Order: sequence, then structure tokens, then C-alpha cells
Amino acid sequence: MLELKDVSFEVSDDKEQKDILRNINLKIEEKKFVVITGPNGGGKSTLAKLIAGIQKPTSGRIYFDGEDITDRSITERAKMGISFAFQQPVRFKGIQVLDLIRMAAGKRVSAADACEYLSEVGLCAKDYINREVNASLSGGELKRIEIATVLARGTRLSVFDEPEAGIDLWSFQNLIQVFERMQKRIEHGSILIISHQERILNIADEIVVISDGKIVQHDTREAVLPKLLGTASAVGVCDRFYQGREEKQ
Repeated sequence: MLELKDVSFEVSDDKEQKDILRNINLKIEEKKFVVITGPNGGGKSTLAKLIAGIQKPTSGRIYFDGEDITDRSITERAKMGISFAFQQPVRFKGIQVLDLIRMAAGKRVSAADACEYLSEVGLCAKDYINREVNASLSGGELKRIEIATVLARGTRLSVFDEPEAGIDLWSFQNLIQVFERMQKRIEHGSILIISHQERILNIADEIVVISDGKIVQHDTREAVLPKLLGTASAVGVCDRFYQGREEKQ
């Protein structure tokens, strides 16, 4: 489905050139729920943006269903079936939730159909269908509405960049339930999530660990997670982050 071959990404300033990703080789197969994790600054979010087409690799190639999409724009990739959800969802002043879902679907879906998508992400449709996508919505509500738009698009590869960022513990628990339902219902395509969270790692089919710009492990959840949680760095990445959120509530 998705394949990255020898993908690298570099940035440079007046003083030096910095390697963000180095010779990444990765395959995401059909009907998989894959989580990419690792220390902060390791290159996870950059990798997600390369897949979506927001950034272009310095070297290497990216393939989707066997087609080279390295030079394709984010719009072209979206038309091919690749969705990208930002850490901080965009707010659209003057646009209602129903309008947003219709734009995502690319067709005039009925209000009843839009309500089904909202119900899928745990939102009471009658309370949200005519709401404006603006500052009146919380971060957790926006995250779930954004996921509803991804469902409406019916894309084959859905990429989520740290969906837990900026939301409270209650919203996070609801978000986990949404992803659990999505994992159980994958009928076509795949889901790729960038996350530090142990609870998201726990529902993955496969886990990819990135550190210092390189993939250091890629295997099933059963093979990766016990080792990951047995290291001091992994505990910092997963458990402490979640516990910190609980203590702040």
C-alpha cells in the first residue's frame, strides 16, 4: 500500500545542515493500524508530513499502491486517498460542521449521513450538526469532528499526527474509544498514528519506533511494546506523559 525507500530529509541554516530523517525504509500494508512512536525530536511528525505531501524528502522515493508519489502535492495525494489530520485542527469561522463534513466527502451528503459520522466519533449529532467550527468548540471536540471528516472522505490511508496533543484527559479517553472502534472496523485502507501514548500503542497492529531520525524497530505490537515499556526512555515517552495529564486535572 505505502512504501518509503531510502527516504531522508535535511534542513539547513546559515551555519550547518541537519539530518532530520536518514534512509527511512518503511512498508505499511493494507488493513493495518500502525503507530509510530519514539523520543521527541526523533522525526516522527516530519515523517507524517512527508507521507502527506506537506514536505518533500531530500532524497529517496515514496510509493502509494505501487505508484511513485514523491513529487505529488498534498492535494494530489488527497485525491488519491491519503488524509492527514494535524496536531491542532483548523478552525473555520462561518462554516458549520455539516458543511465541513460535506466538503470532506466531496459530495452533498444528507444531514442524516453526516449525523452518522458524528455518532461514529461519539458526538451527539443534534448538538453539533449545525454548530460553527470556531472557538466555541473545545480541542477534543475539534479532534473528533476532524476524524468524522476523515471517515466521510473514506480515504485509504489516514494519517494522524499526535491526536492527543492539546486535549484534556476526558477528551483523550473519548478519543481512545474512537480509535478503538476504528481499529476494529478497518475494512479497507490503513490508519497511521504518530503518538507517545501507551493506550494508543496498545491498540496498534504494528509499532514503528523512530529515534534520532532512524527506524530502530518495526514489528507487531506484541513484539515491540513489552520491550519498549521496559526501557527508561519508553516509560518517559508513554507512561509519564499520560500520568502528567491525570495529575493536572
